[in-house]
This record gives sequence, structure tokens and C-alpha cells, in this order.
Amino acid sequence: MKATDTTEFLNSLNAGVFAQQVGRALSDVAAGVIDHGKKGKVVLTFELSQIGESNQVKINHKLDFAQPTKRGTKREDTALDTPMYVGPNGIELFQNDPTAQLFNKQDTPVRAQEV
Repeated sequence: MKATDTTEFLNSLNAGVFAQQVGRALSDVAAGVIDHGKKGKVVLTFELSQIGESNQVKINHKLDFAQPTKRGTKREDTALDTPMYVGPNGIELFQNDPTAQLFNKQDTPVRAQEV
């Protein structure tokens, strides 16, 4: 399996909104650090769990940041889930094998009648 394309991965989470939130948090925290001379913090957390018995995973992605202010700290966190596929190219939003069968012949819900 190839390594996951990190840029594509982050841009796929929550339809690209998560990457925008991370960018905004990094900018705001950096500005607070410069303006107030205090440390700031940005934390990304990813928890992965398998969806059923498929090759899909549910990715819980969390952004937590602390922005220094004049008299303290402004803190915010956000968390959502995004389902993704695990395949030969790593973790991706879409399954790339368009010829993959949804069901095997023995797993079909209705069996063909023999004549």
C-alpha cells in the first residue's frame, strides 16, 4: 500500500472545511503569539474505526487550539466524522476501483432461478 497523500486527505475531511479550519486556527494562534508574546497551541487528532466489515473507515477528526490573548487564552475545539476508503493508494475519499463488484455472486440477495 502506498502512503496516503496527506494534502488530499486533509482536503477531503468534511468536504474541505476541516483544512480551512486548520488554516484559520494556525493563522489566529500565530497572530496571538506575536501580538502577546505567549505560547499558543494547535492540536489535530485522528481516530479511525472500521465501518462494518468493509474496507471503509470512519475518521473522527478533531481540531483543538489555544490562542493567546492579552489577558488569557481563547480556546476552541471542533470534531466531526468522515467515512473514507482504505485501498492500494492509502486512505481516500472515493474507492478507485470502478470495476469492483458490490456483491460476490454467492452474496447476492436474490438467487437466480434455475430453469
